[in-house]
Amino acid sequence: MANSNLPRRIIKETQRLLTEPAPGISASPSDENMRYFNVMILGPSQSPYEGGVFKLELFLPEEYPMAAPKMQKIAIA
Repeated sequence: MANSNLPRRIIKETQRLLTEPAPGISASPSDENMRYFNVMILGPSQSPYEGGVFKLELFLPEEYPMAAPKMQKIAIA
């Protein structure tokens, strides 16, 4: 994480996300902008979404954490 103009909170949360990922969810920051994340969520077992793969883009605005992250669906498989 070489982006020095990011708030410490985003850097710390990103490091935690990479070292302690939530089960069934992966998220990695973009190389070009550390505020953009590529997210993949696996459908939970024993649910109607089992076997599904949900790909999203997540963006942390300048006002984060006072403003919510923005998400956009990329693909559903």
